[in-house]
Amino acid sequence: MIASLGVILLCQLFGEGLVRGLGLPLPGPVIGLMLLLGLLLLRDGVGAFARGPLGDGGVENASKGLLAHLSLMFVPAGVGVVQQLDMIAAHGIAIALVLAGSVLITLLVTVLSFLAAARLLSLWVSR
Repeated sequence: MIASLGVILLCQLFGEGLVRGLGLPLPGPVIGLMLLLGLLLLRDGVGAFARGPLGDGGVENASKGLLAHLSLMFVPAGVGVVQQLDMIAAHGIAIALVLAGSVLITLLVTVLSFLAAARLLSLWVSR
């Protein structure tokens, strides 16, 4: 389990190094997840990669352990909010409006993306 967790963290570290070294406009953990996905696809396609921490569902078990305790990652954010209650009280309406606006924009972009993807798929299927 420790070695599998190490693989996950090394992928994240390598992704962060790529982003900072190449100046990519993506978060390092996203690149790290893509690298981990590539490793897992290689493991499933090439039997030689199915050894060590990648074999026997080690990465899957380690990730399930991380996901089981994901709520602990929100504790520092909650403490930060409590420390800034005076600022939230002073600017609460503006913060609420920005949050509501960002939710609406996200929903609108999601719907438009879905419609565009559905249109492209219908064009592709009709060929």
